[in-house]
Amino acid sequence: MSKTVELARHLEKLHINNMYKNDFYWTWDKTDEELEAVFTVADALRDLRERNKSTRVFDSGLGISLFRDNSTRTRFSFASACNLLGLEEQVLDEKKSQIAHGETVRETANMVSFMADVVGIRDDMYIGEGHKYQKTFMDALEEGYRDGILEQRPTLVNLQCDVDHPTQCMADMLHIIHQFGGVENLKGKKVAMTWAYSPSYGKPLSVPQGVVGLFTRFGMDVVLAHPEGYEIMPEVEEIAKKNAAATGGSFRKTNSMADAFKDADVVYPKSWAPFASMEKRTKLYANGDQAGIDKLEKELLAQNAQHKDWTCSEELMKTTKDGKALYLHCLPADISGLSCPEGEVDNSVFDRYLVPLYKEASFKPYIIAAMIFLAQVKDPVKTLMAMDASDAHRKNF
Repeated sequence: MSKTVELARHLEKLHINNMYKNDFYWTWDKTDEELEAVFTVADALRDLRERNKSTRVFDSGLGISLFRDNSTRTRFSFASACNLLGLEEQVLDEKKSQIAHGETVRETANMVSFMADVVGIRDDMYIGEGHKYQKTFMDALEEGYRDGILEQRPTLVNLQCDVDHPTQCMADMLHIIHQFGGVENLKGKKVAMTWAYSPSYGKPLSVPQGVVGLFTRFGMDVVLAHPEGYEIMPEVEEIAKKNAAATGGSFRKTNSMADAFKDADVVYPKSWAPFASMEKRTKLYANGDQAGIDKLEKELLAQNAQHKDWTCSEELMKTTKDGKALYLHCLPADISGLSCPEGEVDNSVFDRYLVPLYKEASFKPYIIAAMIFLAQVKDPVKTLMAMDASDAHRKNF
């Protein structure tokens, strides 16, 4: 029995009917079985590709990507996922569209989606705006489909918003699952999601929020560490608390990086901007207050500089479980002595974990492909079985 068949049979036991023709906004909107389905399909698609099996479930169609912030890994992961399933990616560049001439979100959404099956959007920089924009875009498509403008209703994959980064955190978790030999081995493992110093400011909160919102679903002991004043959204903290209570894990906060690292099985040192400051910046941008923005930037850089000791050093890593905690990062990291004089992580630590970091990133195309697959394929079990049995190959040698 192939790995794909084994995974498909497992998928058959899960209750996932609500995923068909649905969107993926936040991980906490999904049930445990729906998250498990994404991991299962991602592993199946990877197995099929490794065995040179074709995974083209689409003969034609578009995957529309809209990145309102810079990206390398997520941008190419989305393109790879579309290609893996047989879709062609089309990038919506707002600078080359009519948006600058006053085209509305509703109009843009429908005009680019005539033959689209999936829309991936990244909008992560402004608190209260990223998720709102994604929702507005998809509401317009729902209306366009209902009114007969669109022959099909595309599905959304959140490629990062102001609240969550589901494709990143799901890829991180699948990496952890593989590293520890299965979900059943995660209960009780300590995870340190910690702030770390960066010489830049304004990094989104969606990664730490996504991590505490997802990892607490697996019975892990999650510690959120940051200096005073670097809080995340309180509503996400509440989600983490409820998840931990339901799974037998724990969630707590600390203002000590050393406390978080001590005996940790997994460490995730990552810079982010304070929630209150991000709210302030959003208002300044909305008002076009460039002087206020410049002033805030100086204040935040000075605030960051007070915490240069918050870095993933060799000394801190020695205090983790057996001195060998799994180091995670969404990349790119601010690497001390390499990409900057002082940053999130020592160059020696980063270099030692380079291969695992790249493996961590490699799960993202399959996670995105699985999200698309489950939203667009009516019978995912039958389809995976057919792919496994097919003589169609990705490459013919």
